[in-house]
Amino acid sequence: MTRTVLESKSKTVTIGFDEPFCVIGERINPTGRKKLAVELEAGDFSTVEKDALEQVACGAMVLDVNAGVVYNSNPNPNETEPPLMVKMIELVQGLVDIPLCIDSSVPAALEAGLAAAEGRPLLNSVTGEEDRLEVVLPLVKKYNVPVVAISNDDTGISEDPDVRFAVAKKIVERAADFGIPAHDIVVDPLVMPVGAMATAGRQVFTLVRRLREELGVNTTCGASNISFGLPNRHGINAAFLPMAIGAGMTSAIMNPVRPVEMEAINAANFLMAHDPNGGKWINFAKVLEATKQGTPFPEAAKAAMDAGGGRGGRRGGRRRA
Repeated sequence: MTRTVLESKSKTVTIGFDEPFCVIGERINPTGRKKLAVELEAGDFSTVEKDALEQVACGAMVLDVNAGVVYNSNPNPNETEPPLMVKMIELVQGLVDIPLCIDSSVPAALEAGLAAAEGRPLLNSVTGEEDRLEVVLPLVKKYNVPVVAISNDDTGISEDPDVRFAVAKKIVERAADFGIPAHDIVVDPLVMPVGAMATAGRQVFTLVRRLREELGVNTTCGASNISFGLPNRHGINAAFLPMAIGAGMTSAIMNPVRPVEMEAINAANFLMAHDPNGGKWINFAKVLEATKQGTPFPEAAKAAMDAGGGRGGRRGGRRRA
């Protein structure tokens, strides 16, 4: 079975076909979050702290960290993003002990994040574009980390799923040229909005099965893309995720601070025999019961996590000498 191993200082998360679905928390990302972007530019990390703790409490197994802020004083991301990435990673690692996903389109920020990260983070991301392959794959090899491979190339994002599969295959093959094994490639087949393309869901499910059967790779996606532009997005996301899991998807970059989506994932894990005896499902049911009594979901989830010993709370100490 394909297993992609991620590590923090003391915790290991395995993405795999026979593992519980890996929830990668998406919230530490200023893209589309003007308030967070303004805070980061001002050196205010209070929302980052809150998002890190809440996402872990709600069930995130990995945290995505993106430092893509456009500074008014210096709009050059090659200069501003690497040091901000380091600050954010060090801050998050001081609050929670779960693996990180280092997310940037700026190669210098990726390498700065890799140098600052403890353990074995996931790198997000490489595409099929030639210049991106030549820059990112050497970093993946140098730091011996897994990488998200996004199925677009120099021609853009194709609506043809066969083309997206071909791009993924190209990335896997190019990675092999660098000595990077397929189990360290997590393919994002790209989720199109179902409101714009009626077959978007079916395309993803077919692609995931094909990627698993033909390339033997794990998969991920930006789960909320499926519902973009539609009302009641969380209901669509909550239906999409178990269907994707049933097709073989093994992780998603998503917002875990949404009980309806997390309920769907916990149920899917139970139904896929990835929750022995339903222990986690029973615990999650208690969380939902607490929310019905008026406790906010993050607080109810944190209380349940603390009662059960926790998954990745506060800690002290640094690894780097």
